[in-house]
Amino acid sequence: MYKILLLEDDEILSQTLKELLEAKKYEVSIAKNGNIALDISYEQDFDLYLLDVNVPFLNGFDFLKELRDSGDRTPAFFITALRDLKSLSLGFSSGADDYIKKPFDFDELLIRIDAKLNVSDSKLTYKNIIYNTLDDTITIDNKPVEIPLIDKKIFLLLFKNMGKIVDKNSIFEIMDKPTDLALRVHISKIKKKLMVNISNIRAQGYRLEEV
Repeated sequence: MYKILLLEDDEILSQTLKELLEAKKYEVSIAKNGNIALDISYEQDFDLYLLDVNVPFLNGFDFLKELRDSGDRTPAFFITALRDLKSLSLGFSSGADDYIKKPFDFDELLIRIDAKLNVSDSKLTYKNIIYNTLDDTITIDNKPVEIPLIDKKIFLLLFKNMGKIVDKNSIFEIMDKPTDLALRVHISKIKKKLMVNISNIRAQGYRLEEV
């Protein structure tokens, strides 16, 4: 699941955005001022920052500049009522990836976020697991997890067909020495290592259950 830090002091807007994003399976943490956002950003890893500018203590521009100066390259969008060219220029010079002016269309915001976080659908998410197909890595809570290559390929096949039955013969094609017993061992190891719900559909195959 992708994690977003939302810096916004408008309680109604922040809760609306949180509900909207969580409905799309994003995990959202809210900070009402720049100092809180800074503390949270040091304690946790995020996939995207959504930042208002005019917030208490540390404004959005200075918050992002401080993160960029510290080497944090997490994608960041400004969502602000500041519409002048000077503010636009300052937003991008502080390290923003996008600058969205209030009022904005929620659907457009989601399109921009999806485009930024799901480039070519390279990252598949399941609960707290991310499978990056570009470098063939798996992380849980942003921490790398190592599993045998065959188990990884089987999991990817189930992942791409989440909620659907994958015929065991399709899985056999991945395996070096395909047998029913060997397949059960692989599935058992995947479930134990990744803590995922995989069902054995008798006489048919296996299914990674949807969250």
